[in-house]
Order: sequence, then C-alpha cells, then structure tokens
Amino acid sequence: MRVVFLCKNYGLVNRGVETYVSELSSRLKHLGIDVNIYPHSGYLSKADIVISTNGRWDAIKAKVWCLVHNSKLIISGQSGLGWDDKLNLWLFPDIFVGLSDYQCQWAKSINPFVKVTKIPNGVDLQKFNPRAKPLKLNLSKPIILNVGVVTKDKRQYLLKQAIRGYSLLLVGKGGDMEFSHQTMPFVYTACDLFSYPTSPWESFGIAMLEAMASGLPVVATDDPIRREIVGNAGLFVDPTDSAAYARVLEKALNTNWGDKPRHQAAKFSWDKIVALYDLCFHNCLK
Repeated sequence: MRVVFLCKNYGLVNRGVETYVSELSSRLKHLGIDVNIYPHSGYLSKADIVISTNGRWDAIKAKVWCLVHNSKLIISGQSGLGWDDKLNLWLFPDIFVGLSDYQCQWAKSINPFVKVTKIPNGVDLQKFNPRAKPLKLNLSKPIILNVGVVTKDKRQYLLKQAIRGYSLLLVGKGGDMEFSHQTMPFVYTACDLFSYPTSPWESFGIAMLEAMASGLPVVATDDPIRREIVGNAGLFVDPTDSAAYARVLEKALNTNWGDKPRHQAAKFSWDKIVALYDLCFHNCLK
C-alpha cells in the first residue's frame, strides 16, 4: 500500500498539523506501509491513498489527480469548522476524517453524501509523561502554560487578561519563548496548569493531549470539542468572561487532579490512532 501525505509546512514548523503528519506517518511505516510526505499535490506520482491536510486549490488539484489516477482521497479535518473544510467536504473525498464527534456531525450537515469517519489526533505517551525532568524556568510558581502560535483565533490575550498573581508562560511563535518539540516534555512538567482559550471552531488542540499526558490538568474553552478531548481532566469556561476565567484558573490550581489527566490522555495514544487509520485505509480500498 502506498500512502502520500500532503502537508505544505511539513519540516518548516511544528504545529498541530505537522505533528499529526510526523507521528502518524512514522507509525504507518512500522506497519509496513509505504509512506511519503509532500508539500503539495504537484509532487504526486504514485499513490493508492492521498491524505490531504492542505486546503483550497491544492485540495482541488489533489481531487483531480486522484480521479485521473484511480487513487483514493482522504481529507483530514485539521482546518476546523470553517470554509476550508466546507470546501474540502464539497470536493467529495472518499473519506473525510473528523477529529471529534462534534466535527463529524458538523461534516455530515455540510455534505451528507460524503463518508465521514471519526479518528482523533493522538499523543506519544512515552515522550510526554509526568516523569520527564522539569526544565528550569526563571518564573515563580505556580506557572500556567499555553502552547501554540499566538494568533487572534488562539485567543491567548484572554488568558493574559484573566491571570491573577500567577506566572504565565506562552510557548510558540509570538509568545514568550520557543522550544523545539523535543524539549517540550520538560517544559510541560515544569508547569502546574495548562490553559487553552481557543476559538470554538478549532478542530482539535494536540497541545492539550501533550499537557495531560505530562500530568497537567487543563482549563479550556467550554465547547463540545474541548469537552470531548479534556473530559474529567480539567475545567471549562467562557474565556471572554475574565472574572469567571480567573476563578476557574484558581479552582483548577487548587484541585487535586491525581492521575486523571494522564488517564484521559491515554485514550488518545498514537498506537490506538494508527490502528484506526490502518482500518480506514483497508475500508477505503475495498
């Protein structure tokens, strides 16, 4: 079986999409699947299955290429609940992979004639774990952490507004610091709480899984997608309400979470996720 991922920024940045492609492709190779990663559809030559994480024109070109070469197109809904994935759905991929129950329901409402399969993103439970030696940070405890590119949609500014007497560490482009993905396990264990005030239409949030796998509870936006990911390993809030956000952060810091974050993250082990993709591929090629 020959599988090709299309990911325009692979090898250039380490965001959620690039992490998804890297982690999944390496594990598929261990299953004996021939995997290649290309930035766009112009590189396509041979493939039984094309998995596109690119949108718009490149997704259209990938669809045409698959029709001409009798290949199967799978589109992973990494873009979120917006126009990019609406277009992806109206391209009639062979399978649209939703990352949550809510996204799958949304996808079916946009195009009920496309086959939709739920496969969430995952986390490396060996790499991210509570035993990782904490990185020394020049910050007073407790430390609240957020990981991701600082953008309007990620809404880190709401977290800044809600902080009351605690240290805040924003890791990512535009934040306080940038670390390599290899260093991140030691950053997570150096902190006390992870908070993710993202927009409700974001498709997932791999950083939440990494935080929980490292033993951190999460305070996240109160929406169906974040509730499905975090489960009982954190608290939820409308982050646009600064006073309420501050209260929930304090409550989370003063709660004994035990092993709940780690147990929740274990539901998203990449070993489980890769098995779902392997089954998805075989069903797609029938």
